[in-house]
Amino acid sequence: MSEWEVPIKLAAGEFRGVVLGVRPEQLAEPTPCAGYDVRGLLNHVLYWAPRLTAAARREPPPPSDGGEVAADLVTGDWQGRLGTLTDELVAALAAPGATEGTTTMGGGELPAAMVAAMELCELVIHGWDLARATGQPFDCAPEAVAAAEEAMRGMAEQGRAMGVFGPEVPVRPEAGPLERTLALSGRDPSWRPS
Repeated sequence: MSEWEVPIKLAAGEFRGVVLGVRPEQLAEPTPCAGYDVRGLLNHVLYWAPRLTAAARREPPPPSDGGEVAADLVTGDWQGRLGTLTDELVAALAAPGATEGTTTMGGGELPAAMVAAMELCELVIHGWDLARATGQPFDCAPEAVAAAEEAMRGMAEQGRAMGVFGPEVPVRPEAGPLERTLALSGRDPSWRPS
């Protein structure tokens, strides 16, 4: 069992619950994730989940079909599809050896453990994004949040250099792990819909 398996399973459970709580009339609502409304953020996760799964399995990625911006994946039973994709990704990352050695993603080679770290942060941070945008609670397990904070500390600067994360947001000294994780990703933990 890798160090990521339990935190990812815990975060995935909370993420799935939040996804099921999104109502159709909320899809146009803004989120704390810069540049994304709820529909766009869900589309982002639906687009990248199969690519992360392919990287975890060391398989070729699915065709890009014009990339994330051209994709329109929040259609039909998107909640059911996203639940299935999340389960498949969790299972791929739990497979023996999934986080050992290297894999490829986006045309480049990276440590396989980084795929697990990225997915954990996606589940925690985007789960919070969606919960906050749709007025839902976000009660992710402390073990998952602590692991996400550790992962963010290891990749935040690289993510900022790549334009994936915004500048770190200052937080109060007594801020908890979730607030620190969000701040590392460039999010304001006190964000509320306007």
